[in-house]
Amino acid sequence: MKSILLALATILILSACSNPEKLIERGRYDDAVALSVRHLSGKKNKKTKHVKALEDAFARVTNADMRQIRTLEKEGRSENWVQINQIHQRIRRRQEKIEPLLPLYSKDGYKAEFKFVRVEDLEIESKEKAADYYYSEGKRLLSQAEQGDKTAARSAYENFEKIGRYYKTFKDEDRLMNRALDLGTVYILFKMENDSRAILPKDFEREIKRISVRDLDKKWRTVHLNPESGLDYDYTALMRLTEIDVSPDLVKEREYVDDKTIEEGWEYVLDKNGNVMKDSSGNDIKIPKKIIIKARIFETYQRKAARVAGRLEFFDNRTREIIHTEPLSVDALFENYAATFDGDKRALTEDSKKKIGNRPVPFPTSESLILQAADLLKPVIKDKIARSRIMI
Repeated sequence: MKSILLALATILILSACSNPEKLIERGRYDDAVALSVRHLSGKKNKKTKHVKALEDAFARVTNADMRQIRTLEKEGRSENWVQINQIHQRIRRRQEKIEPLLPLYSKDGYKAEFKFVRVEDLEIESKEKAADYYYSEGKRLLSQAEQGDKTAARSAYENFEKIGRYYKTFKDEDRLMNRALDLGTVYILFKMENDSRAILPKDFEREIKRISVRDLDKKWRTVHLNPESGLDYDYTALMRLTEIDVSPDLVKEREYVDDKTIEEGWEYVLDKNGNVMKDSSGNDIKIPKKIIIKARIFETYQRKAARVAGRLEFFDNRTREIIHTEPLSVDALFENYAATFDGDKRALTEDSKKKIGNRPVPFPTSESLILQAADLLKPVIKDKIARSRIMI
């Protein structure tokens, strides 16, 4: 029963939406105009009801638009010009839909009458006044931004940006827009401090600052690795190193055996009396001969690790307070396996095969391993800055 009612309701809705007269009754005049134009376009024998529906809907919606414009004008508020211009554009587009049908006669000889609004000059006037409103509002907000209000700067930018709806260039809007962008942008300076009591390699900080920050920059945020003179930074992202540790060179040796059961040759199957058994065809019964093969592996394992840890502290430079902290740590690891073997090569596991033939190698210096950790630390720092929304 519910499905039947739903189907009937759908049919009624679709019927109403395909009937201009019903749309007019519901006050949906623009929809009625659009539907009537579709009914009439390209038709030689135009139905009188569709012609009259278009005439009626157009008159009603035009009157409603003009009443609304008069009301908005009487209010005398400069922001109303944005809405007035939208209505002017709506009137123009509507009239452009109807113009190709004129003169409009029905197949019964009925001629529709349309009172078009001379909207071109009105639209030009409202467009200029709407742009003027956004320009004035942008300048008002920009004066607040000059006092350090970044929210006002971003609102000013949005107002100047909206002028582009009306004009490609307007007064000195481009210059003011760039100023708003500059005032609304958060500038972040990245620094590093070593509180680990360990001596860093001389190239450590330079390696850290080889981070590519271009993709960290986005609208309203710019990150610098080195300070620019004359620029007041809003925030500092400080990488504070608290732990730098390098393990001693570690060498471990061990022996182990790989074994495997394989088939090699064959042997006869004997009965309980020791005689060779026969199959149903009288042939000797033979089975694969299984043997166990072995290989002894002599393995040398080398290991050395460097750990660099600390925290990324975000400072608000105006209040000189830490607003957020992110712990960071990376481990640079050197490992090497070398091995020889004695015995049957076929017994070697895949893991053992990878080690065979390798030789012990010189350990990396502590300095080079710490620099490797610095390289691993860069994307971690970058990710933490990118994810931080506090500084936007």
